[in-house]
Amino acid sequence: MGNPNGRRVVITGMGMLTPLGIGVDANWEAVQAGRSGIGPITRIEGIESFACRIGGEVDDFNPLDYIDAREVKKMDLFMQFAMAAAQMAVEDSGFSVSGDEAFRAGSIVGVGFCGIATIEHYHEVYLKQGPRKISPFFIPKVISNLAPGHIAIRHGLKGVNWTPTSACASGNNAVGEAFHLIREGHQDAVIAGGTEAATTPLGLGGFAAMKALSTRNDEPEKASRPFDKERDGFVMSEGAGMLVLEERERALRRGARIYAEMIGYGTNGDAYHITSPAPEGEGAARCMALTLQDARVEAAEVDYINAHGTSTPYNDANETAAINTVFGEHARALAVSSTKSMTGHLLGAAGAVEAIYSALALHRGMLPPTINYETPDPDCDLDYVPNQPREADIRVALSNSFGFGGTNACILLRKAT
Repeated sequence: MGNPNGRRVVITGMGMLTPLGIGVDANWEAVQAGRSGIGPITRIEGIESFACRIGGEVDDFNPLDYIDAREVKKMDLFMQFAMAAAQMAVEDSGFSVSGDEAFRAGSIVGVGFCGIATIEHYHEVYLKQGPRKISPFFIPKVISNLAPGHIAIRHGLKGVNWTPTSACASGNNAVGEAFHLIREGHQDAVIAGGTEAATTPLGLGGFAAMKALSTRNDEPEKASRPFDKERDGFVMSEGAGMLVLEERERALRRGARIYAEMIGYGTNGDAYHITSPAPEGEGAARCMALTLQDARVEAAEVDYINAHGTSTPYNDANETAAINTVFGEHARALAVSSTKSMTGHLLGAAGAVEAIYSALALHRGMLPPTINYETPDPDCDLDYVPNQPREADIRVALSNSFGFGGTNACILLRKAT
């Protein structure tokens, strides 16, 4: 546990695309304004027949701003998002590798669904025109590990290269595993994060069939309302978040700006149900405790939690119970907010996007709000930073991600010193 090698891991670059905008600055401005990125879905033909007709789409994205035209046709949208966010993060960091450095630098990108839009398209091609009309790019466009694969090729990274697929915990698992690899001395730098582009007929229809989605179609901007008593389900969104993680001494030698230090990571499973969280958030509580133990941090040292906060009845109540279990009386002093109230749920990208918001909260001394918090729920009894951002000089921030199948992942960040 802890930091046996004395190696510290820092965040030196960040890039993102969400329904709130393209780029970190656009996103942070929207978060501080408490603006929702949720609206009517525009890219699904026949959307009027769906029970849920709202979501979070990334507007004004042009892949050619980040990727050569010859490469774009080889990538599903989730890969394009990952490539764009990684390019932003690299440019923000000033990160590069040369010579033998390449063997100790890699990429880990969490993905929930891989290329579901491409699969839907070529299934239709197959049914109408037969197998000979399937593109030779079909497989490279849909396999999830080509998100980090393309990033590695672009940036010359010859170290670790893989994709955790753990539903809504995928992004946190990617960032957390990168952190451990650097801390334990196996890598010196990793571009890590998550990406998702699953707002498609099958993606949306499947979640709607599970009754997991909000059907507040007439008020899309109010549909994602974590911890509010009137919440009725999550809102599907798309996008990507990528971070450059580096060993601290390496970052200092090259004069890099440091947004925050990553100090802990925990991951585990509920072993309870394929979609429902364990009662009272038992698995989530153990995961948060493991993260604190990994960082050698006491519960009372945590100032802020970026909650998983999906806006579903079960998740929000269980996560609140888990926070109360782990933090006890200190839970009353914690600030807890869900940025999903503004972005919607980015599935496999959520953890990475929320890691960026958490790092910015530490770096800029401002807590993101939970918008649409109107009616308190007795089962959700914490300080959710309701509706307005809050200035706060916080030192330690926890970010939670919990997924279907009972998969849990948490990361812990500390203000840069």
